[in-house]
Amino acid sequence: MRWKKWIVSSLLILGLVALTACGEESSGEAGSTKDETIKIGVLASLTGALESYGQQTKRGFELGIDYATDGSGEVAGKKIEVIYEDTETDPKVARQKAIGLLEEENVDFLVGASSSGDTLAVTPLAEEYEKIMVVEPAVADSITGSEFNEYIFRTARNSSQDAIAGAAAIADEGVKIATLAPDYAFGRDGVAAFKEAAVDLGAEIVHEEYADPNATDFTANIQKIIESDPDYLFVIWSGANSPWNQIADMKLQEQGIKISTGAPDIAALSTMKPLVGMEGFTVYYHTLPDNEVNDWLVEEHKKRYDGEVPDLFTPGGMSAAISIVEAVKKTEGKTDAQTLIKTMEGMSFDTPKGEMTFREEDHQALQSMYSITLEEKEGFDYPVPVLNRVLTPEETAPPIRN
Repeated sequence: MRWKKWIVSSLLILGLVALTACGEESSGEAGSTKDETIKIGVLASLTGALESYGQQTKRGFELGIDYATDGSGEVAGKKIEVIYEDTETDPKVARQKAIGLLEEENVDFLVGASSSGDTLAVTPLAEEYEKIMVVEPAVADSITGSEFNEYIFRTARNSSQDAIAGAAAIADEGVKIATLAPDYAFGRDGVAAFKEAAVDLGAEIVHEEYADPNATDFTANIQKIIESDPDYLFVIWSGANSPWNQIADMKLQEQGIKISTGAPDIAALSTMKPLVGMEGFTVYYHTLPDNEVNDWLVEEHKKRYDGEVPDLFTPGGMSAAISIVEAVKKTEGKTDAQTLIKTMEGMSFDTPKGEMTFREEDHQALQSMYSITLEEKEGFDYPVPVLNRVLTPEETAPPIRN
């Protein structure tokens, strides 16, 4: 009987060993499948007031993955899977969607968002879950400033880069400037950065006006600006509801107030016909950069989207995608955050705007901007940004604020 008991015991042990081995093999296969895929969660305003910005980012990101992987959709032998989520330009929704991407989809990277408010609601999650987040196109200084954490890298320019470019166009000793901006992080950070740069050049900020970001009537805001009697009105704005028509209707320029701003996306440019001749700056217009990456972007975008040219935030989406692919190439497929942080700090990579570099101190991408004049051109129903000169990454490098 003892030998029978011994056989039964041995069979039980062998069975347990086999089950354990199968479990390890199954677990290994699951891990292998995950390890063979790079998952990227992209947060963007795909509906609502900032829908056009979100769609530009999405198109740019898809093109960037194709460009950086030579059309294979793979990097370091791993397939790239991209999941897009609509934040609805609502910070609470953005946070919920990000948690879903992190917990349910187990993404390796986050990208986004269109709104600075949405982005600031999500960036703490990157640190909590120890995942790299590439910020695009949100510009609030605080993202890589007071709210910075080491998991955040930004391909988007920040408000200070805009401010330095904008101030260089109009600020000088004794010049009086009023500002108009939306009343949220993007607008307030932008004005603070512009004010700092303009005052350094000797200008005086005589009035700061903040409007409801969803406003359609800017009459009261513009009247306050007129009463402050500035030489210039510098406008910071984003979104479909722009103040340009009312600025023209209230005849600021006829009252001796010159207008300056960053040239926006093409849809908004069509509302700026009264500003032909204005000198300002822009983040991007498809004819301004002179490099092979931008040539590819313009040509490929026209092919895919019925002759449409890439718009203001399309190259940013592309740059974000390129930065991720280049980082994973350098790590040979490793996606743990600490390895990526070491790799991406100080990393340079080619984009449609030329070479960008993630500054080691705050992970802000240093990049070119463009000094422009708005000119009327035959065949265009909007004033076209014409290049005065390229503002180099060194010229537009913002203060380190973290």
